[in-house]
Amino acid sequence: ELVTSLEMWLGSERNLLDETSQHCHQLKLPHPVLTDEELERIRRIDVGGLKASTISTLFRPADGPGSMEKALDRVCQEAAQAINKGNAIIILSDRGLDADHAPIPSLLSTSAVHHFLIREGLRMKVGLVVESGEPREVMHFAALVGYGAGAINPYLALESIRHLAESDVLSTSMGCEEAEEHYIKAIHKGVVKVASKMGIST
Repeated sequence: ELVTSLEMWLGSERNLLDETSQHCHQLKLPHPVLTDEELERIRRIDVGGLKASTISTLFRPADGPGSMEKALDRVCQEAAQAINKGNAIIILSDRGLDADHAPIPSLLSTSAVHHFLIREGLRMKVGLVVESGEPREVMHFAALVGYGAGAINPYLALESIRHLAESDVLSTSMGCEEAEEHYIKAIHKGVVKVASKMGIST
């Protein structure tokens, strides 16, 4: 922890060889795991050129073979359009699941958008946030960060923890907020451990 930081920056990184006041227009996060409330703040942000756009990563399996690939192409094109409209943060969301819609796996959607934007020369203009029910364990968060995510909202894990706290299933009588804080702290420690084992330092 002395040499590894979990700080993340969201927004346009601009030209790395230049230094202007515009370079400061980024959102500094102390860590990559976001609560539902923190994500909603980011979703509504509109300050100093920082605006966020939400893109659904759901698709209809009933559309037949190739439906997920078409959905991936749509997500990538919508990401490029969002950047061209001035958005500096893109939220890839799999909320809204129902009997007709399935989520594109979060690692696949994150990496697809990341590499598409690199090919289009747009990657440095935007920060990626993943809003997904998939991430639960340290490995999931470390992999998503490695695949290009700047922040992650594990809404299903957080909702499950709140449910456990409210149902008195947890061994201690902690409240929802405290249980959520413990989970996020554990994920942070795990991600730092993964980074340090890989030789990654600040």
